[in-house]
Amino acid sequence: MNKVHMVLQGKGGVGKSMIAATIAQFKASKGNSPICIDTDPVNATFEGYKALDVRRLNIMDGDEINTRNFDSLVEQIAEAESDIVIDNGASSFVPLSSYLIGNQVPAMIKDMGHELVVHTVVTGGQALKDTVTGFTQLADQFPSECSFVVWLNPFWGTIEHEGKGFEQMKAYTSYKERVSAIIHVPSLKEETYGRDFSEMLQERKTFDEALADQTKSIMTRQRLKIVRSQLFEQLEAAAVL
Repeated sequence: MNKVHMVLQGKGGVGKSMIAATIAQFKASKGNSPICIDTDPVNATFEGYKALDVRRLNIMDGDEINTRNFDSLVEQIAEAESDIVIDNGASSFVPLSSYLIGNQVPAMIKDMGHELVVHTVVTGGQALKDTVTGFTQLADQFPSECSFVVWLNPFWGTIEHEGKGFEQMKAYTSYKERVSAIIHVPSLKEETYGRDFSEMLQERKTFDEALADQTKSIMTRQRLKIVRSQLFEQLEAAAVL
């Protein structure tokens, strides 16, 4: 069964494109080079990863879904012989979510023989409340045909509220049965690991490209290798992937 990995979160700048790129690289490392699609109408960050051959598809027409372009997306899903990774922008989060649910797209994807896996991100700092709310909206509204993977990204601050981590929050415990896996993005604020990973993301390079870049120092490549291992090991353990 092929899987449609869709990254959804209503808050911008929290790492959605990083997640999409990581999923695509992990799948490729397992011999399943996925079809990658960037539907972000504003910031096509995912499309910038040339090594992943990302297709651009604007599914928005102003504040509404462009039905013709969305139909094209469905056709690509139907014809796919490998997994699909879709990165969606924050600005289209609400209309796309409503459109998917209103048109029973998750059930349709299942009928096609695919499985829809919704990836969402929760981050700390000022974005904590918004990203947690985004997760609960998805978990509450999307039907049982969907699996959920929550990515905890501590880049903007510790993911904690009133002394409780995400897995102790009511938002998670109320929807725990919907969550197939939790991926912990390594804390990368340090001058070394954080800077190296951030530069790689800004350059829109894959791990393989960065590790093959002889202009990067030996220790920079070593640190990136460690970050890749930390992420890929968690994805390997996530049965839904």
